[in-house]
Amino acid sequence: MNIFAYILMGFLIVCAISVTFSKKLLNSILIFMSYSLIMSIIWMLLESPDLAITEAAVGAGVTSVLFFVTLKKINAMMGEDEQNEKEE
Repeated sequence: MNIFAYILMGFLIVCAISVTFSKKLLNSILIFMSYSLIMSIIWMLLESPDLAITEAAVGAGVTSVLFFVTLKKINAMMGEDEQNEKEE
């Protein structure tokens, strides 16, 4: 079980680093969602199911939905081709 926890912690570090280098906002949100899901699994391994459920619901659920709605409102989810066509 210890090796599994170390693997999950490694994934957390990879997610944190990849968010900082991600150029697209949508990719950053998806990486953040995976970070929250991995963190909820770690909370379950630490025998804290209340924190795991909260992390999964708030971190991966509600916050991600709010990020997606915000991206839609600012029209950031449009493809690069569509943005280039509007500029021309």
